[in-house]
Parts: sequence; C-alpha cells; structure tokens
Amino acid sequence: MIPVVLSGGSGTRLWPLSRGQYPKQFLPLVSGKTMIQETLLRLGGVSGLQPPIAVCNEDHRFMMAEQLWEIGCKPAAIILEPVGKNTAPAVAMAALSASSPDDVLLILPADHVIADTAAFHKAIAKAENLAQRDLLVTFGIVANAPETGYGYIKAGTEVVGDGFKVAAFVEKPDAETAQTYLDSGDYFWNSGMFAFKAGVFLHELEKFNPQMLNVCREALAAAKTDLDFTRLDRAIFSTCPADSIDYAVMEKTARAAVIPLDAGWNDVGSWSALWDVTGKDQSGNAIKGDVLTIDTINSYVHSSNKLVAVIGVQDLVVVETDDAVMVASKDRVQDVKAIVDQLKALKRDEAQVHRKVYRPWGHYDLVDAGDRHHTKRIVVKPGAKLSVQKHHHRAEHWVVVKGTAWVTKDGKQVLVTENESIYIPVGVVHSLENPGVIPLEMVEVQSGSYLGEDDIVRFQDNYGRI
Repeated sequence: MIPVVLSGGSGTRLWPLSRGQYPKQFLPLVSGKTMIQETLLRLGGVSGLQPPIAVCNEDHRFMMAEQLWEIGCKPAAIILEPVGKNTAPAVAMAALSASSPDDVLLILPADHVIADTAAFHKAIAKAENLAQRDLLVTFGIVANAPETGYGYIKAGTEVVGDGFKVAAFVEKPDAETAQTYLDSGDYFWNSGMFAFKAGVFLHELEKFNPQMLNVCREALAAAKTDLDFTRLDRAIFSTCPADSIDYAVMEKTARAAVIPLDAGWNDVGSWSALWDVTGKDQSGNAIKGDVLTIDTINSYVHSSNKLVAVIGVQDLVVVETDDAVMVASKDRVQDVKAIVDQLKALKRDEAQVHRKVYRPWGHYDLVDAGDRHHTKRIVVKPGAKLSVQKHHHRAEHWVVVKGTAWVTKDGKQVLVTENESIYIPVGVVHSLENPGVIPLEMVEVQSGSYLGEDDIVRFQDNYGRI
C-alpha cells in the first residue's frame, strides 16, 4: 500500500495563522508536529507500507520536503502542481506514478486529525482487503451529530467484507435533513479518504472523464525532475478539467464501497473545529501561547508573539500573529473566509504571506517598512546559499549579527563576520552563502524607489527558481 498525501488546500478559514503561502497543513495546530507530519506519523505500525507520494502546490515544495525530512520520511515522489485542479487530477498523478497498477493507494488529505490511531489502522486493513477486490473504497465517518458542514455517504444494503456498497453521495444538508440522516443510521460523513488500486481508479477515470486522464498523462510525460520534485508541465496541466474525486469518479462508479470509521476524526475546517480537538482548561478554554484570562468561558485564544489578555467573554475566538489580530464569535468562524476575500480584493499581503517568510535557504522577517526602506531579519541555514542575483531599484546594506557570511559582489568574494557589514549598490550582481555550521543571522536594510520582492533578477540558483 502506498500512502498518497494530498496537500493542495489553502485553509482560508484558519486565517490569520493559515495563509496562501503557508496553509494549515504545514502548521503545528494540534500537537508539536505539523498536520502533514501527523498524517504520516499516525501510519506507524501499518504493515507493508511503501514510501509515500506527496502532491502539493509548487509554491509549497520546499516546506513539504523539509517537513518530510524532519520526520525521517523519504518519499517516493513529491509531485508539484503548477495550478490547483482539485483532488481528482492530483490522485490521477499519484496513480500514474505508482510502480504497478495493482498497487493499492491510500489517499489521505494532509490536514485531518484522527484521535484513535488503533481504530484507524483497523479500518485501513479492512479498506485494503476491499481494494484488493477491485473496489474503490471510501472511509465513512460514523456521525455523532447532525452536521451541516459535511457531505454524506449513504450506505447501501449490500454488505461487502467489513463494509457496504455505496448507495449515494449526498451534498451538505440543511439542519433538518442532517437530523434525519443521523436518525436513520445509514449515513456517514464523507471524510475525503480513500483506498483503491491505482489501475482500477485510472480505469474508472478513463470511463467517466477521459479528457482529465489524457491531460494528466501528457503533463506527467512532459514533467521535469528537479531535485526531489516532479514538476508537471504548466502549459499542459493548466488545460486539465478541475474536479473532485467524488464528482469525477466516486458518484458515477458501480465499484464504490464504504468502510465505517469511528476514530475521533476531525477535518479542522474552522476555528471552532480546532477548539473541539484542543485540550481545554476548567472553564472550557483552549489556550495557545502567552495568554491570560479572567471570567472567560469556552473560548479559543491563540498568541503567537504578544501577551494576549481576555476578560469577561464567552464563545470567542481570538488569534494573534505578528501582523494581524482576528476576533470572532465561535458561531461565525465560517465567515473568516470572507475576511480573506476582502484582503485579496484589497491586494493586501496578509492574505498570502506572514511577516516571517520561509525560503528554501532559511527565512526572513520584515520588521519595519516605509515608502523607501525595508528592514529585515534574515536567517540562512548552515551550508545554504541565496541565488546569484541583482536588483534594478534597491540597494542593500547587510549587518552580520551571528555567524559568518560568504558574500560575492561583482565577482569578488568577501568573508563578513559578526559585527561587520557590507553594502550592495543598485544593479550589482551578488550572492550570499553561509559557509559555517551555525545559522547565519543578519539585519538587512533595503533602500530605493521600489522594494517589491519581484525586483530580483536571478542568474543562478540552487533551488530551481530561475
């Protein structure tokens, strides 16, 4: 069995922690590990697993690679999507990348919480048995409430192994309909997790959406290998129809089966859902970071940097980051997405990036910004090198505060150590490298008429960003 981790979501309902360039699956929201890491670590103990295949947005490639490396996971492939096309093309790419059409793929979204690992492992074994019988298996979550935020799966009367043939996939219901689903006992929440043979899925996809499969085959055939990544051809993949696994295949196939799963599942799709799965104090508050509360009940309070004090409130969500504060009633957290839409309409950076921006070589933190100057704290990993580049509109002044910098400036190399500085004029070709064994920390002051991050002309780059 090959785990396939789908990491294409943007997690806009968990803004301001989750953002376009750093979505929720890359964040440690529930434990000390990120959600992607937890997705793979909870598979420990499942026998016969092959190295996983990860599918993600190309902008997230280095975060994906680093987070897998941190848990000692060597993937079979990291497939990069140049544009998002929903889950069906992503799964098709994984199926086409499998070593054999008889390989069973275990499809896992990267942003779920599962509390009962043992029950999950038992369900995986049951699903694999059905997949070996050429069925397309979905995991149906045993519903414990009339939830209107999930789609539902209706189990049929035909029993197959430890599961049921699927009678129907149902859209998100209203509250009254959801209650009837719960009362009947025939309906499960749609988890978005699946198990099936690679060849069986491709056969059904070819039957119901041959155009999608043909484009996926062409994009993969034209893909380029870059470091540990498989870069799909942008021009070809952009023509691919966008659809979910459910719409493209599962709702149409006669091979669909459902395995019931009762394992404390949560898709962490909102701040209230995160409150549900987070440990709470005696007043029902979920607290993260430097927080003080007085007469506060059933609230979620998250501090990333500053002391947050909350007094006399109930059922609130309060989230502080280095560049934003969000306060919402717990019953209105689905509307956080509307705030993100406003930010995008206003072309504000807070919709996409944090003040601290991660790069393959390390990260930078924009600590001050004016019309003609930016000040950043820059950290470069040991052995890492920034691209050979120049700027048309800005000059840069670097001050080393920790470690050693190997600077190339107009073809000349200079070693800059702690408490030393160097000036890079406008238009000068330069690069920066950390030759040491400890992180290089610098303060960078940019000055000029235009300070956008797109004022970079790269001549050579270790990370394929030219």
